[in-house]
Amino acid sequence: MAIALPAPALLRSREKRFAALPTDRATILNWLGVSLILAVTLIAVAVPVLAPHNPLVPVGMPLQAPGKDGFLLGTDSVGRDILSRVLFGVRSSWFAALVVVAVGLLIGGVIGLIAGATGGWLDSTLMRITDGFLSLPAPVLAIAVVAALGPSFVHTLIAVSIVWWPFYARLVRGEIVRLAARPHVEAARLAGVGPLRVALRHLLPGAVPNALVAASLDLGTLILTLAALSFLGLGQSAPAPELGADAARNLSYFLQQWWVPVMPGLGVLVLALIGNIAGDSLRNLMKTS
Repeated sequence: MAIALPAPALLRSREKRFAALPTDRATILNWLGVSLILAVTLIAVAVPVLAPHNPLVPVGMPLQAPGKDGFLLGTDSVGRDILSRVLFGVRSSWFAALVVVAVGLLIGGVIGLIAGATGGWLDSTLMRITDGFLSLPAPVLAIAVVAALGPSFVHTLIAVSIVWWPFYARLVRGEIVRLAARPHVEAARLAGVGPLRVALRHLLPGAVPNALVAASLDLGTLILTLAALSFLGLGQSAPAPELGADAARNLSYFLQQWWVPVMPGLGVLVLALIGNIAGDSLRNLMKTS
């Protein structure tokens, strides 16, 4: 019986597809690092299913050591499962960091695009406003905003977003000004392309990669900032599971029942480390592309 051989066109398409796959070890590791963002996001979405217990309800004896009676990370001072509280705390911290990055990119990107594409007095005005925000100490400003609005998860996100967008505005504006001097942009203007189309089709796409790299590198810093604000009592009110707040509320148990404040702190450490690894990996991929 004759065996049907693949058509030459099919073989060529397969060769192109396999040639497009990363073969360099460093490139593969960088892609794995970037995929951590997706992996942590999926885990955060599935936390209500993955958590063994309700994080707000006592399910065991208070201050049980890790591994005792099936509690992998032990229990806190009222008998709540620490593993469940850490998972829900990771969930809120991760989504909060993503929201702040998205809001900062949107606000800062729009301001930077308008300033860089228009120039003149509008550019100067927007950049002076941006410089005014950058001149203020960001942590102090965030604390002041939360203190004025009242401690809550939403108010914390608003406060951090207010102090985070200027970095992206400066970055995007610099990229837009650099790209505006490129020959293809000058050619588009000479061809009669309108300013809005030039900004959206010829300038903005070139500024997006560097902005995304900067945003990914900010994930680890944002997680630490949000944890610090909740550690100071400016996050969600008790008994909501929050990594920084849980570590702060249980500091008195550090010398005897060390796992109660340490486990939420380790959650912050792991989450910030993942954010930094993913940001560095995306930056390396952008450099090699």
